Amino acid sequence: MDPSKVPTAPLATGEPRVASLQRKTAETSVAATVNLDGQGRHDVATGNGFLDHLVSQLARHGLLDITLQAQGDTHTGWHHLTEDVAIVLGRAFHQALGDARGIRRMGHAIVPLDEALALVAVDCSGRGYSVVETTLDGVMVETLPGDLVRHFLETFAVEGRINLHAKVVAGVSPHHKAEALFKALARALRDAVEPDPRAAGEVPSTKGTLTS
Repeated sequence: MDPSKVPTAPLATGEPRVASLQRKTAETSVAATVNLDGQGRHDVATGNGFLDHLVSQLARHGLLDITLQAQGDTHTGWHHLTEDVAIVLGRAFHQALGDARGIRRMGHAIVPLDEALALVAVDCSGRGYSVVETTLDGVMVETLPGDLVRHFLETFAVEGRINLHAKVVAGVSPHHKAEALFKALARALRDAVEPDPRAAGEVPSTKGTLTS
């Protein structure tokens, strides 16, 4: 699917919050479009079924339209591709957000998935930082090593310039833990980027900027 065909929906300002990025290295090639004012549409192809599933959850439950095409040196494992997907998605998110004028800025969510429970809080502060507890290191989550779930979230936070706290509170199934985390991230981001009708056009910071 052509990333340029992702539908956009403008804010009250009339400016669409959408960004497209391509990144090529000797290890991977990643192209993505992120629309913050979407309908949860997703067209994701990374070559890893569970990574596709997680990014699709981010789109669907965050009401973000995401197209993502990625390929790379997966004969060496999934680290390079997973990291670079997170880099591109994080940068696209930050670029689409622009100067963050008029948004709520912060969001949080507690999401259950059967026996699993995940908590996520975000601040679109312009400063990348993360504290992530997945309890998934050292295990395989379907087709994805569990430590890469944590690494994806950490990388997305840094490149998206987001303060991210994410924690698996309870759970047994690695699949459920990872999916609950991404659904919680999606809902938290959805709240954070939502326009604040009481502060339309205002930068949500006493500094007057979130970009420097």
